[in-house]
Amino acid sequence: MKNFIDTISNIWKIEELRNRILITLGLLLVYRFGCQIVLPGIDSTQLGGLTDSTDQGIFGLLNAFTGGAFANASVFALGIMPYISASIVVQLMGIAIPYLQKLQKEGESGRKTINQITRWLTIGICIVQAPAYLYGLEAFGVRDSAFLLGKGLDFMVPAVIILVTGTVFAMWLGEKITDKGIGNGISLLIMIGIIATMPQSFVQEFISRTTDNNGGLMFILIEVIVWFLVILACILLVMATRQIPVQYARRTASGGYEKNIMGSRQYIPLKLNASGVMPIIFAQAIMFVPGMIGGAFDDTAFGQWMQVQFSDIFGWAYNLLFAILIIIFTYFYTAITVPTNKMADDLKRSGGFIPGIRPGKETGDYLDKIMSLITLPGSIFLALLAILPAIVVKLMDVQAGWALFYGGTSLLIMVGVAIDTVQQVNSYLLNRHYDGLMKTGKNRKVA
Repeated sequence: MKNFIDTISNIWKIEELRNRILITLGLLLVYRFGCQIVLPGIDSTQLGGLTDSTDQGIFGLLNAFTGGAFANASVFALGIMPYISASIVVQLMGIAIPYLQKLQKEGESGRKTINQITRWLTIGICIVQAPAYLYGLEAFGVRDSAFLLGKGLDFMVPAVIILVTGTVFAMWLGEKITDKGIGNGISLLIMIGIIATMPQSFVQEFISRTTDNNGGLMFILIEVIVWFLVILACILLVMATRQIPVQYARRTASGGYEKNIMGSRQYIPLKLNASGVMPIIFAQAIMFVPGMIGGAFDDTAFGQWMQVQFSDIFGWAYNLLFAILIIIFTYFYTAITVPTNKMADDLKRSGGFIPGIRPGKETGDYLDKIMSLITLPGSIFLALLAILPAIVVKLMDVQAGWALFYGGTSLLIMVGVAIDTVQQVNSYLLNRHYDGLMKTGKNRKVA
């Protein structure tokens, strides 16, 4: 405990780090304040139906990502998700569009152009999503009387502009946190939104266990212990790497290379889960399709079965398909984000090689084989974590809101962002010769 207090004191002593943390906290506070501001023209006292409709299910997950702004009909109701969608689209388009491929190779200038394209695409997505959200409020249980100005253009046009502006402002806050604060701003906004719904979910679970004679405090303790074990599993998944040994030939004074055995040995760290939470996000987007197919065949038994099975995010059919899609998308996303051939070419140009493997194409094939081998257990582990909320609901009868924190996108984002932020703070401390927040910065090896 004394070492922890000393570390916090050291953080406060570093002026730059202190200012960055204060800026980050200030901008996050602005975002949370905006999540509570209801859209002008909507009666906030009549949003009970919207709150009830977003307590669980797919829309409950979306509400968690926006920190409750979706259920509040807030100016930040769309959250930062349109920007995430735009980023994914641009990243995928970079595979097929030569112009984007060229920008990716141009360094900082190309990155700025790609960021600008992403921002404009974000606005385009918001312009489509904002009217859909406003017209969909009635389906979520919001009565017509809640719209003080009606649903005419005098309400819809300003409301759409406000929702689009809210997303753009949230995007700006995220970028400012990244530039002036600590950690990845966009990820922090998502994480703080998820954490905001955690206390309410836990209180509901606590009340359910203690007042309904449904296990009592002992079962609450068991749930918390299981939750900490799941967090530990998430940390292992995020941090685990397979280290590939690399030998570098040492250049001599005459300009040639000495024997390879005289060079220095380093490692190429290949992550067990190189795709992060993206496979879950991709799979989550696809999971809307079975319900839509069921709706198209609503007058048949098959269509009704599809709607029932794939509208329940804790059902067996939903989660079986969800897990399969995650495994498939993990391989897909890893293949497009881990350029093994480029890694092999860069290694060859720098005078490095993997012992026993010829430089060039053979090295690329070897790295690709290793990635395929470690991606299989990584994808299965990721799929199990993604469907774990459904498992704890069925086996432990946990409340749906609290179950979402036992795995899936929510927990992985929280763990990943927390690790990234702590590592950044740790690097500041170590650069100033202070003890870091972590005992070691080494990644866990995978055999």
